[in-house]
Amino acid sequence: MIEAKEKRDIRKMDESQILDWVLEQGMPRFRAKQIREWLWTKAAVSFDEMSNLPKDLRARMNEEFVINSITEDKVQRSADGTIKTRFKLHDGHLIESVLIPVPSENRFTVCVSSQVGCSLSCTFCATGKMKRLRNLDAAEIFDQVVMVNRQAEEVFGHRLTNVVYMGMGEPLLAYREVIGSIERITDPDGFGMSPKRLTVSTAGIAKMIRKLADDQTKVNLALSLHAADDVKRDRIMPINEQNNLEVLMEAIKYYYQTTRNRISYEYIAFRDFNDTLEDAANLVKLCKHFPVRINIIEYNPVEGVEFVKSEEDQLDRFAAYLRDNDVMVTVRRSRGKDIDAACGQLANKE
Repeated sequence: MIEAKEKRDIRKMDESQILDWVLEQGMPRFRAKQIREWLWTKAAVSFDEMSNLPKDLRARMNEEFVINSITEDKVQRSADGTIKTRFKLHDGHLIESVLIPVPSENRFTVCVSSQVGCSLSCTFCATGKMKRLRNLDAAEIFDQVVMVNRQAEEVFGHRLTNVVYMGMGEPLLAYREVIGSIERITDPDGFGMSPKRLTVSTAGIAKMIRKLADDQTKVNLALSLHAADDVKRDRIMPINEQNNLEVLMEAIKYYYQTTRNRISYEYIAFRDFNDTLEDAANLVKLCKHFPVRINIIEYNPVEGVEFVKSEEDQLDRFAAYLRDNDVMVTVRRSRGKDIDAACGQLANKE
């Protein structure tokens, strides 16, 4: 019995491979450009959508290729406008993306995932309770942006303005696919967003931060810091044992000196753990090496996790201390409190 030939994922083929295939079919070169436009500019999820291609060419594509697009599985809408979507991948795995609208500031941000699960086991994170099953491919990350952009346009009448790689997974451990997705999202023939509107967040992998610098990416970098001394950071983020703060600061300084791209620290404030004025003083010391913005984040509680969010007045004192020491600070109040807002919560339900 003849085994059925496994179909190739056409979105993993580069321009030259698609062109070669088109020419092998005896078709003119411009068909390759049309195919790429359907895949990346129009984000087609089936070959039958490609209406300006000859029917026989579409039939051959159906025989040889597949488009492994993500599909919407569950949507949660918060009273504050936040929309969290659980997506199903072609192999049945679940991931999530979040639309964070701030209409008053004309800002509509999507938080995308880069892995199914995560291997870093940060103690406060819902995703950290999941095993890392695989990296997303570049097209699956791209799909999140496209599909959440449709939500933004339908619900708010506005296109996405920002993309942050702060969802499930560690982006710098899915490096090749994350870079591939950045290329597609910023390509004028793809989603066409400025790289300055993209932010890659990392828990702190020094050698990959340096690689990001050497590759001259134009995106912004955010360090998920969450503690300003090694003892506390070791407790909540095991990655710190191999990438301590001294090593990280050297890597981030190198990134800034090489790229001049914007740096920010993400700092979730936990009550009676990292929200004292002594913690704030330690944080100030980590802001002396290069221009940096601190984003203080209210904690979204996770079932089975000991940490709770800081009291508002303590959070205000903490932020005021930083401002008094010439540190740029933004306090981000918790969004989506009435839905599964914490990273990984919705995907982790099944």
